[in-house]
Amino acid sequence: MQPGRVCAVATRAPLRRRSAAFTLLEMLVVIVLIGIAATAATVAVTRGLQSARIRAASADLAAALRYTRVQAIVHGTSETLTVDVAAHRYRAPGRPAVTLPAGVDLAMTSAVADRIDTHRGRIRFFPDGSSTGGRVTLSHGQREWHVNVAWLTGSVSVVQTRAGG
Repeated sequence: MQPGRVCAVATRAPLRRRSAAFTLLEMLVVIVLIGIAATAATVAVTRGLQSARIRAASADLAAALRYTRVQAIVHGTSETLTVDVAAHRYRAPGRPAVTLPAGVDLAMTSAVADRIDTHRGRIRFFPDGSSTGGRVTLSHGQREWHVNVAWLTGSVSVVQTRAGG
């Protein structure tokens, strides 16, 4: 190059590179997907909790029936557990009434002689451990929990089924 002479160098415009950041649209899509997943998880957990509450309520009812049977044997007298279908509660002898969780449907099958009125009935246990027998059904959605009492032995069992089963 000669002194005093200016050389013009051709430069190209710099290439535009795509940045590594996310676009607003991509961020919104991700947020919507997270919201849908969170909603689905919440629904599943809520259903699971309700199912657990009803399962626990059926176990508590079975325990109250067994308690009533034991009281009849120990005291040598007939003892009854009363169920109020309209109020969604039951009461064992000498114990406060227990109200079932919200959203639980309640039905009872018992001997005609043990029906107090259209909404209340009872299951009676005798000093020898036998009973009048019956069934108390707790249901929610498509699931039912049958708390069965055998009339001959007075034994109490809980069976979970699909509604109508």
